[in-house]
This record gives sequence, C-alpha cells and structure tokens, in this order.
Amino acid sequence: MRRKADLPGKTCLYCQRPFAWRRKWARDWPAIRFCSQACKRAYKRGDNARLPE
Repeated sequence: MRRKADLPGKTCLYCQRPFAWRRKWARDWPAIRFCSQACKRAYKRGDNARLPE
C-alpha cells in the first residue's frame, strides 16, 4: 500500500498551495491544474491570486 507522502503532487496555479494525487483524478492527472473548484472558478474570473501573508 502507498503512503500519502509517496503520492505525486502539484502546485495549484491560483493559490500556489501544494496538493496531492487523488484516486478520482487518476485518468486526468496530467490535466489537473487547480486544487479545488473554488480556485478554478476564481482563476477563470480573473480574480487576483491569493498571496501568502
């Protein structure tokens, strides 16, 4: 069994937070760019990216 630390990860284009592979994303992993639907919507609206404080 794999451990969570062994899963591949990416960085969200909108919030710049790291996120890990999920089973439901298995077929589309190369196309996944955002960590959540909220980040995807905000990016498409053109909202300014959330900057880390």
